[in-house]
Amino acid sequence: MLYHLMVPLKETLMGANVFQYITFRAAGALMTALVISFCAAPPMIRWLAARQRNGQPIRADGPDTHLLTKMGTPTMGGLLLLLALVLSTLLWANLTNAYVWCVLAATCGFGLLGFTDDCRKLVSGTSRGLTGRMRLGLGALLAVALVWYMNGLFQPALASQLAFPFAKDWLIYLGAPVFALFGALVIVGSANGVNLTDGLDGLAIGPAMIAAGSFGIIAYLVGHRAFADYLQIHYVAGTGELAVFAAALIGAGLGFLWFNAPPAKVFMGDTGALALGAALGAMAVATKHELVLAIIGGLFVLETLSVIVQVVSFKLTGRRVFAMAPLHHHFEQRGWAEPTIVIRFWIIAIVLALLGLATLKLR
Repeated sequence: MLYHLMVPLKETLMGANVFQYITFRAAGALMTALVISFCAAPPMIRWLAARQRNGQPIRADGPDTHLLTKMGTPTMGGLLLLLALVLSTLLWANLTNAYVWCVLAATCGFGLLGFTDDCRKLVSGTSRGLTGRMRLGLGALLAVALVWYMNGLFQPALASQLAFPFAKDWLIYLGAPVFALFGALVIVGSANGVNLTDGLDGLAIGPAMIAAGSFGIIAYLVGHRAFADYLQIHYVAGTGELAVFAAALIGAGLGFLWFNAPPAKVFMGDTGALALGAALGAMAVATKHELVLAIIGGLFVLETLSVIVQVVSFKLTGRRVFAMAPLHHHFEQRGWAEPTIVIRFWIIAIVLALLGLATLKLR
């Protein structure tokens, strides 16, 4: 909004020209989202707590300590994330940019799906919300539609193409239907990966912000012709504006983390986890860095794989590979303190993000 108000005045109003720069608006989006989070969090947490007398239902098959330490904590804190993220993006982004609207649609659409799931859990008083098939099916339909539309935004040389990290000219043509399915898999997989990681205070939001910052950098470089040519990465016109969205996500995440740090006063719930994961997946598709998401978001991949391995192993052999899945619960069962797990997982996320960003130069 500010972009459309101020840029036309750059010749007559001193200082208005800075609003045409993505870097300036990204900084503004981060600070605005942070302020909105700090201001909105206390009343929203009180409002959520008043309507959730027993707080988030705790998994019966989860760690026993969670029944004592986390019982009664309100959930759906993802509403706070979405409020700050969406308002800040609308305030600072160029609203004629279709990529911004696509990523916002993915974020809000999966946020709504998570909100429905959280509501069903609260109504039933158990940790069971939407069925897995229903959640995956609805998410896949939304993701396919968004990727199909996004594919039409790419310049013809990149449409329906899959780019590979470490290779400057390697593109594989998938065709529009296959690319839509692959892109949907990236978005749905990312959303559920973040959701599985969200099991300890502050665990999911930290790596999500780290990944968002990484993709903000990627979006800015991919959307800038000079930088893209210098780094020999595929130029995708218009995606630089996603840096503003990524910065808003970081600001909203920092504000949420203030209240989600151990001991958490609010959980993000599926509302926040699915929205954050979908946002990361959509940015990866928009910037043609779908495979790099598996590196930058490697922590989410590890958490997801731990669940898959645990389920497959138990069904085939009757034995469990991990003491408990997802992976963070395994280390809890091994005696690691919750803050220790969270901080060490953040360190892993930072290292993986640096490896992912290294692919921009190693071509």
